[in-house]
Amino acid sequence: MNNFQETLMKYADLAVCVGINIQKNQTLVVNSPIECAEFARAISESAYKHGARNVIIKWNDEKASLIKFLNAPEEVFNEFSKFEADELEDLAKNNAAFLSIYAQDPEILKPVDPSRIASASKARSLATKAFREYTMSSTVAWNVVSVPTEAWAKKVFPEVSPKEAVEKLWEAIFKIVRVDKNNPVAAWNEHLKTLEKSTAFLNEKKFKKLHYKSSITNLTVELPENHIWSGGGEYNGKNTFFVANMPTEEVFTLPLKTGVNGTVTSTKPLNYGGNLINDFTLTFKDGKVVDFTAKEGYETLKKLLDTDEGARYLGEVALVPFDSPISNSNTVFYNTLFDENASCHLAFGNGYPTCLENGTEMSEEEFKNAGGNTSLTHVDFMIGSSDLDIIGITKEDEEFYIFKNGNWAF
Repeated sequence: MNNFQETLMKYADLAVCVGINIQKNQTLVVNSPIECAEFARAISESAYKHGARNVIIKWNDEKASLIKFLNAPEEVFNEFSKFEADELEDLAKNNAAFLSIYAQDPEILKPVDPSRIASASKARSLATKAFREYTMSSTVAWNVVSVPTEAWAKKVFPEVSPKEAVEKLWEAIFKIVRVDKNNPVAAWNEHLKTLEKSTAFLNEKKFKKLHYKSSITNLTVELPENHIWSGGGEYNGKNTFFVANMPTEEVFTLPLKTGVNGTVTSTKPLNYGGNLINDFTLTFKDGKVVDFTAKEGYETLKKLLDTDEGARYLGEVALVPFDSPISNSNTVFYNTLFDENASCHLAFGNGYPTCLENGTEMSEEEFKNAGGNTSLTHVDFMIGSSDLDIIGITKEDEEFYIFKNGNWAF
């Protein structure tokens, strides 16, 4: 790959300067798989170059996690380090920014009992609840990016050698995040303006409900009275603009917790905790999942839905055109960061307070009373297709096509 190191550094600069928008003397916390060390170091170098006071890298090793899941005693998975949870909360209180490199092997935890994964996920979520409120409310800047690992690349491109698979995945990622452009920052600014136009239209209309219709889906989603559509980037508690996901092609809001009815079918695999959930259908009544099926990963889906009471309700509604860069690549990435930006999606679990007027100033009880859902989890799943129509219905019962045949209709 020509000029790989130069392009890698451009990617790191993009994540640091546009994704996080690092400020002078700010601390950056980087969560990285050990396989992604080269990129994590590039992020660190870029952050210092652009004024960071300190960069803290927290490494994770999914192969070591597999060993633990297969061998540790059951009670370990109900525990999470208070020291680690307190450290994250303290860093957030002091306006650190948080960047995560998300590059899982989609099937590494396939041999593991799903109940162990569910217990570990719940323990972590409970322990870090105070910290997650900083990110869910966008009080701090945060960003998620991905780079290839061999195991992930081989899942995406199984027909070629591991080396070629990694090269192909690098090439795809560089193109999708626009670092193949002469000026990636300018390209991103132009892209963010496009997303702003869609959010402006939806916020102007203030739809009462959305009706999703396709050959495999018939779902009605009510929206809270004071909902806000967001997309692209947002401002944190210090009024610093940041972009949480790279790539991002979505505009999103939150549904009324009790206002979801009908049936929806997934259109892409969901990689959850190192396991794949595929070809699943959910039936909602008054917001709650009352029935579900899955051709692959049924037990993993069941454990996800049983995380807590809020996990069976939705926390996010996101719109992504079928005719978009990631979708047009005709590649299933088995990575939610990419697949959710190739497809309209919904999310189980916690809603974003930023998607309600004055939501970030509400108590949890006030947020619930305004129609938002709370949960220990927030997991996106993909439902977009080439035949998906979405009809917006106003308070006056006027109907507008928002999506027609999978794409924006306005």
